[in-house]
Amino acid sequence: VQLQASGGGLVQAGDSLRLSCAAAGRTISSYATGWFRQAPGKEREFVASSNWSGGSTYYADSVKGRFTISRDNAKNTVYLQMNSLKPEDTAVYYCAADRRPYYGDYIRQGVMDYWGKGTLVTVSS
Repeated sequence: VQLQASGGGLVQAGDSLRLSCAAAGRTISSYATGWFRQAPGKEREFVASSNWSGGSTYYADSVKGRFTISRDNAKNTVYLQMNSLKPEDTAVYYCAADRRPYYGDYIRQGVMDYWGKGTLVTVSS
């Protein structure tokens, strides 16, 4: 499975962005998926996760209420809608997928089977 994240860019605080993660090679419709980010000088951190159907979603406290993860299994694509962006959201954002269909602690720990290259999000104040 190859994952390609896109949609990053430079925005101002308070703006919105939608990131996309397109999968190729095989369908990820039965896979759990997640978004992670890594800010300059910091470790990678969990942002959001979705189970295989999108019916269950999980968020880091820092983005809860502002970010929404969703997926379109027909398009083999996962999204991250980011609203009310803050300068502290500046990071490289990565999408990931795991063959296990349901959320577990392993997702928060970043133990995922497949990773995409990141897309940079920069939020200016």
